[in-house]
Amino acid sequence: MKKVFISGFGTINPLGLNSKTTWENICNGKSGIDFIESFETKEFVTKIAGEVKNFNPADHMDKKSAQRMDRFAQFGAAAALQALKQSKIDLKQFDPYRIATIVGSGIGGLSTLSQQYEILREKGPSRVTPFLIPMMLSDMASAQISMLTKAMGQNFCPVSSCSSGADAIGIGMKMIRNNEIDIAIVGGAEAPICPITVAGFNSARALSKNNDNPKKASKPFHINRDGFVISEGAAILILENELSLSKGNRSPIVELIGYGTTSDAYHITEPGPEGISAAKAMKNALLSSEISANEIDYINAHGTSTPMNDKLETKAIQNILGKLSEKTPVSSTK
Repeated sequence: MKKVFISGFGTINPLGLNSKTTWENICNGKSGIDFIESFETKEFVTKIAGEVKNFNPADHMDKKSAQRMDRFAQFGAAAALQALKQSKIDLKQFDPYRIATIVGSGIGGLSTLSQQYEILREKGPSRVTPFLIPMMLSDMASAQISMLTKAMGQNFCPVSSCSSGADAIGIGMKMIRNNEIDIAIVGGAEAPICPITVAGFNSARALSKNNDNPKKASKPFHINRDGFVISEGAAILILENELSLSKGNRSPIVELIGYGTTSDAYHITEPGPEGISAAKAMKNALLSSEISANEIDYINAHGTSTPMNDKLETKAIQNILGKLSEKTPVSSTK
């Protein structure tokens, strides 16, 4: 199997509009969570979110293209252009049909759908934008990136809730390993912060209600955790094989060596009992990587801050690492 490398990455998120600023803020312990500014929250139980501030799509693409994208697709396109710039890759040197675009989104253009429904209700059907349907489709971040970069290989969007972006990365890795493609533009993009989303998650009792202390509302594995904090943003990676990296004498950032996935087949929101399937996914990733559990020196967890997930995710980690779990660092940067 071919080796797979990450040569570039880009991000738009509540902590920064690029990877450098984001990493600096993570290292300085900053939080991107604050009071929601995009809509009035007076009647909402949750009044906080991780909103991207000061993002101007015109800084990354032409105005006409940006106007035809939902916010999540704008984020994805901007992050992809950053990633390509960092990788120093010239896509024109490669067969465009050997370049795939795989960008996951769990919710897609729900904000546009919500806004246009209000226009329909208040002003009638003739005032609904003709771009509603393409803007709301979950695969539009992937599609827009494909058009911007002229990547003409496989172009699709995994929709697997919270793991959509991770699945996109894993699928891209497998495609390169199997010699289906040479390069993959992969990652995830979301912009779900709108009234209907917050109301829906509040009804499901999934969101934190710690409005008095927004910066510390997201607290995975804490005994007083009370739910996750909804946020928006995008992160995109450039995956390549050794041959494509050799063109232009470019160096990789890191090698991507494994991926594993399973399903609990248990409940629409609650993780399976004892974290057995989550542990199996980790085991599959280790097998795919051809390394052992004692070689793991850090785990970036799902860490939703919800009572059941954190408890069972901990059990899954303990199942795989055993006593090593007591000294292996675990965090959830999201």
